[in-house]
Amino acid sequence: MRKQHIQLSEVERETLESLVSKGKSSARVYKRALGVLELDRGKTFTAVAQSMGVSMQTMRNWRARYQTMGLRCLEDAPRSGRPVEISGEQRAQITALACSKPPEGHGRWDLRLLADQIVELDYCEHISHTHVRTLLKKTNSSPI
Repeated sequence: MRKQHIQLSEVERETLESLVSKGKSSARVYKRALGVLELDRGKTFTAVAQSMGVSMQTMRNWRARYQTMGLRCLEDAPRSGRPVEISGEQRAQITALACSKPPEGHGRWDLRLLADQIVELDYCEHISHTHVRTLLKKTNSSPI
């Protein structure tokens, strides 16, 4: 007799089967949903791991997450990372400054001059010339 690793309710099973049959979700969500369904059907960790191309530990993690979170286990957890320091309004101000006339004595803006002017005008506390370049490169009208 095979060990049933996960016991899905009828509603959960239908939800997962619908999600898998539509193919509208990301590859990660699709793979997790398929793995959870296979575990519900009585397949072993080894069989599912081999057919899905993941490790046994990944299968155990999927089962544990399902048992604690339910179907929310299919979605990715929020990623950590450095928060955004420059808001959209600040980006617009920086772009507008770069498109304006350069200060007297300069023929055109350069990145270091822009960075200094941005801090001087108090658009933000600090910004490097390389970050200014990155911000301006993302605009369609970038002269840089």
